[in-house]
Amino acid sequence: MFFQLQHTAPGTAARAGLITTGHGTIETPIFMPVGTVGSVKGVHFRDLHDDVRAQIILGNTYHLFLRPGTDILRQAGGLHRFNGWNGPILTDSGGFQVFSLSDRRKLTDEGAHFRSHIDGSKHLFTPENVVDIQRVIGSDIMMALDECPPGTSDFKYARRSLDLTRRWLDRGWKHYKETEPLYGHYQAYFPIVQGCTYPELRREAAEHVASLGADGNAIGGLAVGEPAEVMYDMIEVVNEILPADRPRYLMGVGTPVNILEAIDRGVDMMDCVMPTRNGRNGMLFTAHGVMNMRNKKWADDFSPLQEDGPSFVDRAYSKAYVRHLFIAQELLAMEIASLHNLAFYLWLVREARAHIIAGDFPAWKAAMIPELTRRL
Repeated sequence: MFFQLQHTAPGTAARAGLITTGHGTIETPIFMPVGTVGSVKGVHFRDLHDDVRAQIILGNTYHLFLRPGTDILRQAGGLHRFNGWNGPILTDSGGFQVFSLSDRRKLTDEGAHFRSHIDGSKHLFTPENVVDIQRVIGSDIMMALDECPPGTSDFKYARRSLDLTRRWLDRGWKHYKETEPLYGHYQAYFPIVQGCTYPELRREAAEHVASLGADGNAIGGLAVGEPAEVMYDMIEVVNEILPADRPRYLMGVGTPVNILEAIDRGVDMMDCVMPTRNGRNGMLFTAHGVMNMRNKKWADDFSPLQEDGPSFVDRAYSKAYVRHLFIAQELLAMEIASLHNLAFYLWLVREARAHIIAGDFPAWKAAMIPELTRRL
């Protein structure tokens, strides 16, 4: 995997680059649609490619390990052949999913012991076997196993958690270097910077992660309960240390405003379930604000979902029609909303990239933030 830094925005840490993988090139900054179980919920890959213009999607080790399982994925020749997505894929190690199973997991030096949310069966993730599982999945970018502490953790817990994550990372990195891809394309391995909301822990973690010389690095454990301003502060602390010649991936973030603020601070890659999850519940993001499509105010509004500027779905879909679909509980409502939101997110990062290259990113961002936060 190769990263080429192309432009930086004067007055900010925002940057534009190219990531080259075995399944294609990614223009950064980039938003990555979340395809947890090998599919982006409610959206065809054809539409992801043609309308959303997605360049990379995510899969999740925890979910794919449980269903369909590594035997099926190995027989298929990896996730790319199993689901038919020909572009790059990044897989989360499953650490965050195990974190969310607080009532059914136990963390030890050995690894994360947990019970399946599907049938209660017992399993163990170790730093080594999550590398092996991701080798079977065949993702272009694999993530290290880590613990994601709550954003409200006290220093003692955060210290203990970071020490565990570091021991796991050292083992996972060693195993990654000792193993090979299964399907003929290169697989990168990204370590994850943890440390909760404590700058000294974040710096320590970032320095250790940077010392490994990995193809790229990730920032985890944010947007998990801490205030947004604290999250931004932690990004700045970490990105002062992470190498500028490698991509930086902010995990699980976030709102359109979060994304622009992260880009401003030198982040290259982001993902979040918000576009599809909120879309399925009737919330649409636009270049001029947020719409709740269940509101009665849209009942007789026959204008397109996006009245001016970019059209993210077929302009034949009016606000009134999409509201009708939600009220009638039609599945098409969730599909249209998910497609619209994902296309908007990808449009937003493309615009950010264009303004970084043009040299006017700070002014463009300052004008966009009030628009994005408006309730329509």
